[in-house]
Amino acid sequence: MRYIRRHRMLAPLVTVIGLSEMCFSGPVATGLVLLADERGWGASGMGWIASAFSVGAATSALLLTVSTRIPRAGLAMCGALLATAAGAVALGHAPSLPIAVVFGSLIGLTSGFTTTVTGALVQTETDPRYLGRVTEVTTLCTLGLAPVLFPAVGITVALWGAHMFFIGCGTICLLAAALSVSVPVIRHAELHSPRSTSPTGP
Repeated sequence: MRYIRRHRMLAPLVTVIGLSEMCFSGPVATGLVLLADERGWGASGMGWIASAFSVGAATSALLLTVSTRIPRAGLAMCGALLATAAGAVALGHAPSLPIAVVFGSLIGLTSGFTTTVTGALVQTETDPRYLGRVTEVTTLCTLGLAPVLFPAVGITVALWGAHMFFIGCGTICLLAAALSVSVPVIRHAELHSPRSTSPTGP
């Protein structure tokens, strides 16, 4: 889309969104099933990790809902991407189910933070006339790419093990973090609380 390509913020931001969400919009769920099966944790183990991921994401959303301002939002997002990358790799190497649950909650928390901040930046930076189209592009970059990656998940786990898939997820998140850090307009992005306006009357 020409509008996105020419926008100094949206062009790199949409790329960061695509990279950061590529693995977490569906493929991770498949990876968790295969990881739990490989480690002998069973369906209940997979359920515990997935639940921890969801609780982490919900906690992140709740904290950002009650927060009036996110200081240095762009830089904080970069840090969250780095934490997500490290957490994904650690999850794939977790020696026991309780540790895997902890790392599951961590990447849920950090990836949820990233999703919320990037979504807010898209909302604030996009001209209202193009907001629907830009949202369609970001949705395609996240949910649309997930089905394409499902076969890659199975092949990777079959050939090299589940841990290698999570290393791949961490690498992709690391690329997203590197891109966001290297683009000054994203690195220095801020999200301020809306100014309160006093009601007017006759």
